[in-house]
Amino acid sequence: MTWTLPEPMLAAPVSDPALLPGWAGEPKWDGFRAGVCVDAGRVVLRSRRGTDMAPAFPEVVAGAVQLPDATALDGELAAWDAAGRLAFERLQNRLARRGAGAARTAKEWSTHFVAFDLLRLSGTDTTGWPYQRRRAALESVFTARRLSAPWAPCQSTLLSRAIESCSHRTESSLLLRQLAQSRS
Repeated sequence: MTWTLPEPMLAAPVSDPALLPGWAGEPKWDGFRAGVCVDAGRVVLRSRRGTDMAPAFPEVVAGAVQLPDATALDGELAAWDAAGRLAFERLQNRLARRGAGAARTAKEWSTHFVAFDLLRLSGTDTTGWPYQRRRAALESVFTARRLSAPWAPCQSTLLSRAIESCSHRTESSLLLRQLAQSRS
């Protein structure tokens, strides 16, 4: 049976960003939501609406050799300017580029895949695992494989103060139930 990237779990607004017991927080990045899947040397990079993004982001596709085979991540394509601020406009300029134009632009404005969920690991569907277990497995992949650019792990925290701090540098914050399964 062929495994395909599931629909992403989307955020919903809350009135109070305080972290309650049993919840974790992550920053929301100002980028393009994407899923990446590596299977038998084939790389799929897809937007949350299903658009093939691989031709526009060749550096992410090339970096997929760092991932274990039969693995899928949910995350955000993000770019930063020279001052270290998120630069969404750089991503927008990348979408229409293909081939040599995309490769040239990737050298000028590299993009990172900020991974915040592990959907599949070496052929095992992890979407039924609780968030804590998926998060530990994601961090283990980053450590064991010594992942480097274009891969970046999304920060996760159990501290309200850290969420407030992240919200000043990113678009906003996401709150996640630690025992929840992925609804991807």
